[in-house]
Amino acid sequence: MTEKAPAVYIIANFNRMVLYIGVTSNLIQRVYQHKEAMIEGFSKRYCCKYLLYYEQYERMEEAIYREKQMKSYRREKKDELINGMNPDWNDLYESII
Repeated sequence: MTEKAPAVYIIANFNRMVLYIGVTSNLIQRVYQHKEAMIEGFSKRYCCKYLLYYEQYERMEEAIYREKQMKSYRREKKDELINGMNPDWNDLYESII
């Protein structure tokens, strides 16, 4: 895992009912910020702090394009992405630090 690399990610709340899709240049730092509720907005309001899925890219433009694409998906498609990488829907944060 490259610490500083463009990435798109999916985090969820405790019961995995609410999903948040974001993009960042530093996945470890960004997920930590979500876990500590340091970021105002949707993810903090719905307690989304469990990393379920991520993809890394060479260029930020690619990550932003993918984020927009993923945000347009229906819930079933988002669930398929998560199931492909993380079938037990475990928090992946420990595996990336």
